[in-house]
Amino acid sequence: MSQPVRIAMLGSGFVAGFYMQGLDNVNGHEVVANFSLDRRKAYAFAGQWRIPEPTTNLAALIERDDIDLYVIALPNEAHMPVSVLLSQMKRNQVCTKPLARDKAEAAKMLKAARKAGRLHGYAETEVFAPCVVKARETIESGAIGRVLWVRSRESHSGPHSAHFWDIEKTGGGALNDLACHCIEAARYFYGKQDKVVEVMAWGATLVHTDKTRGEDNALLALKFSSGGIAHCELSWTTKGGLDLRNEIHGSEGSIFTDVTRGTPISSFTSRSAGYVVEKADIDFGWTRPLPEEAFAYGYQGEMKHFVECVRSGASPRETYDDGYAVACILDAGYQSMRTKKWIRVKY
Repeated sequence: MSQPVRIAMLGSGFVAGFYMQGLDNVNGHEVVANFSLDRRKAYAFAGQWRIPEPTTNLAALIERDDIDLYVIALPNEAHMPVSVLLSQMKRNQVCTKPLARDKAEAAKMLKAARKAGRLHGYAETEVFAPCVVKARETIESGAIGRVLWVRSRESHSGPHSAHFWDIEKTGGGALNDLACHCIEAARYFYGKQDKVVEVMAWGATLVHTDKTRGEDNALLALKFSSGGIAHCELSWTTKGGLDLRNEIHGSEGSIFTDVTRGTPISSFTSRSAGYVVEKADIDFGWTRPLPEEAFAYGYQGEMKHFVECVRSGASPRETYDDGYAVACILDAGYQSMRTKKWIRVKY
């Protein structure tokens, strides 16, 4: 393609904003339209990001033949129906995490996307974060030997939008919302040929009992076909802003990543410092602001990758196949949470 990749942003909320921040540093594209069911939000988002065509008419937007890539940045309950519609129209598409509310919905999305024969990308930021990519490169070099154990933590003080508390709309609580990052990080570190074969999970609502029927804290253990283990720590009750950490322990060494608690700047202010970091609970006192947040989290890396794949016709390194695998693991995790047993993952 010699012309810019033309993008439609489906969604005008929190994650759509992060995608726009990521795209800000990507050459060779233009976001030509954005969608929201709420007209006010659609036009406000378009104004903020200088998008020429905001709309509330999803059907008409999908019918257009001048758009090269649709980015699904919608609430979880909308992923499957919108994705299937895009596939029926044979559109290139990228979907935010988690791919769907459960394994069954993810399977429908994957089947439709395969049938369409068009690009489908799973927008899992964690495996595009620069420190995580570097960790994988170190593993591939053989520097830490064989991967034996991965520990990942994803936590904050709770969702930013009210609909996240409704597990009928989202598919689950903290496990569903946050473990998708940790699962894919573990799959990335081990190598996707090394499958997750069995899981054990615990979850409980320890704090937000008045807001949700879903778990606000969870643990998930993953057994890999190689015999390796990974465990994921998830929380909606952690104060101090988003906490993103990974440990990879191998037979010859270890790697540690810390995106949000090990930032290169710290400050003490007696007044508001403004925006500090995602999910920050306070903006004064001792804070650790995160520079280039969209870059550090992987939003820029994934958006650049997907734009380049549209341009070249290549298949993304994260596709709906990966989103489906994560959904299968999450389903097994919830089954384990109910039964208090190790559960085999059925793909």
